[in-house]
Amino acid sequence: MGQLTISDLLAQSDRLGLSRAAGPADDRPVTRVDVVALDRLATVAAGTLVIVAGEENPAPYRMDVALRRAGAGGLAGLVFVTAVALPATASLLAERGGVPVLIAPGVNPADLAMAVDRLLAGGASEAMMRAQHAVEKATEVAAGPDGTVAAILSAASTALGTQLTVVDEPGVVWSAVDAVCIGEVPIGRLVAGAPDAATPVALPVIASLLSRVAQRQMSDRYAGTQSRADLLVELVLAESSRVEAFVGQAARLGFPLQQQHVVAWLKPTGRQDPDAPAPRSVQPALELFALQLVDGRPETWHVAFLQSDLLLVSSEEHGAADHQRRLREVGERIQQQARALAGPGWDYTLGLGTPQMGAVGLRLSAAESRMAAESAIADGRAGEVELTDVTGLRRVLLDFFASPISRKLLVDVLRPLDDLGAERSETAVRTLLSYLSHRNSLAHAGRELHLHPNAVGYRLKGIRAVLELDLDDPDTRFAVELACRVRLLSTTRG
Repeated sequence: MGQLTISDLLAQSDRLGLSRAAGPADDRPVTRVDVVALDRLATVAAGTLVIVAGEENPAPYRMDVALRRAGAGGLAGLVFVTAVALPATASLLAERGGVPVLIAPGVNPADLAMAVDRLLAGGASEAMMRAQHAVEKATEVAAGPDGTVAAILSAASTALGTQLTVVDEPGVVWSAVDAVCIGEVPIGRLVAGAPDAATPVALPVIASLLSRVAQRQMSDRYAGTQSRADLLVELVLAESSRVEAFVGQAARLGFPLQQQHVVAWLKPTGRQDPDAPAPRSVQPALELFALQLVDGRPETWHVAFLQSDLLLVSSEEHGAADHQRRLREVGERIQQQARALAGPGWDYTLGLGTPQMGAVGLRLSAAESRMAAESAIADGRAGEVELTDVTGLRRVLLDFFASPISRKLLVDVLRPLDDLGAERSETAVRTLLSYLSHRNSLAHAGRELHLHPNAVGYRLKGIRAVLELDLDDPDTRFAVELACRVRLLSTTRG
């Protein structure tokens, strides 16, 4: 701190116990401090802040005399340690003579003189004292009923004598000493308007305190939403026969299962390794962004994660107009944020389902959105937005795809072909589907595949040997054809 002024003292009035009773509150310098009896002011040097000794209020005439002497002697100000009530004449003399009159009721004069003397001397001792006071005040407010981030910043700013603010800076690393985080998600930096020797000591502690308060507020605000997110994941992954079991639990959590739902599925893929999981830091930051983004919107929103994939659900009453469009607007903003968080090595593909009613409809919309995202990725359009166009057989197949057990059974049917490699496996599946969909006709399959029937037969001989299935059996033929259609539905646009 530079030269100490009356304004500086009043800026730390909370810590020092001071307040102004009369006279100016300006930037006049304080050069020294002393505890002096009121009738000995004539002996004090100019620029001194006099702390008046004595426990009783002086008589009005003595106060008038003291103020005239203080003005004539160029004193920095008078401090009374009693709750003195100034007469009107004394207040007028203080203004005319330019004498700041301060009061500090109940404060020990020696302790006050020592605190002011430390301010005058500056250095590490004063800085530590001010930093400790700021931390104490911030902690006191945080523990109170109004322990908000704004209230803590206000108390700490007053105690430090400089304005503290949280500057929005999502890119700050969580380990920075001035980082303010919600959980593992950095949301900004704590900065001082006029940094001095005290701020490096106080800011890390206050930033940590703000982080804990922000996390608590986040948990209180979104606790119900996060519980419903767990229910959403269970519902999407559960078997169809268990859907009704979620109705009661959803009602208790306030999840409007009976409404109309539309689901977006955001899927990350690494450009170097498409199967690699997304960076660990992305999920909590993206979840926080999404929850804050939809907060206050008229629709009911839920955000959940299936490993690295994000599910975004919008629920409204039946017949809500532009339901999918409004979901897309929010989904695209989350998609942009995910790209920014993950960096240039990652694509985020957004698949959009169609509006559906009830619990079964929510599962179907989730399956549609997942299929749309995976189809876009398989078709070489990773990072884009894909809408679901479900008609006819595709809708039936999506019902199968929505069931984890059904999907696994159908995948297991073709699993031996996967050992051939991705390209040969897909060729085998397409050949097999063409053959089975044409009632085991080599000629018709050959025309569709632009192959000679003998070539189709040669391929099928190898496929039969790998699968070890009787493709002439009607039940087996039906299961394999269904598996082929689901496989191709999940890897192409159809």
